[in-house]
Parts: sequence; C-alpha cells; structure tokens
Amino acid sequence: VQLVESGGGLVQPGGSLRLSCTASGSILSINAMGWYRQAPGKQRELVATVTGGSNTNYGDPVKGRFTISGDRAKNTVDLQMNSLKPEDTAVYYCKAVLVPRSSWAPFDYWGQGTQVTVSS
Repeated sequence: VQLVESGGGLVQPGGSLRLSCTASGSILSINAMGWYRQAPGKQRELVATVTGGSNTNYGDPVKGRFTISGDRAKNTVDLQMNSLKPEDTAVYYCKAVLVPRSSWAPFDYWGQGTQVTVSS
C-alpha cells in the first residue's frame, strides 16, 4: 500500500493550490483519508479529513478557506486551498486509515509529503 501526493509548490499570498493524493496497492477498504501539515519547528497538525466519503472535518486555521473532497471509487482525496497565507507554509502529508487485504484491522498510512510555500 502506498499513498502518492501531488500538487504542492510556491504560491503568492491570496493564491490557490490543489493537492491530490491517491492510495494504491492491496486495499480492502478505506475508512478515512485526509491531510495534515507540519511547519518547521512545529508539531504536525490536522488540516482536513473526510470519512465515509462525505463527512468532513477541518482544522480551525483552514476553515472557510480549504475544501477537502474524496472519491471512494478512485481511492483519492483532494484538498483545494484558497486564500493562502504565509502561515500555511508547511509540508503537507496525506493520511489514510485503511484495511489492507492482508489484515482485517485498519492501519494508518502516510504519504511522503509535499511542500507548500506561500510567499511573495
């Protein structure tokens, strides 16, 4: 099982970026997918999650600016980030809580991370 992220980069304040993450491999089911971020010197924090394909949860700093969406048929999760601020600069990690075909229990899987830099 692996998670592959794409879409990070450099953007000016007020701009937008879209991150995508695809889970692949021997997957029985996916319980939830989401995004977390970690800025230098800070702990990893919740950005947004989607559970059951439609139930969403957002971290307070991104509410009203970011939108998460999942496609259960494609095992993907996207994060649309609007009105970006310099404090959104971080490495963004995709996470999936999924049941691999080798197990009946769910496990956490993480992507390798993608850098988002908001700067003028």
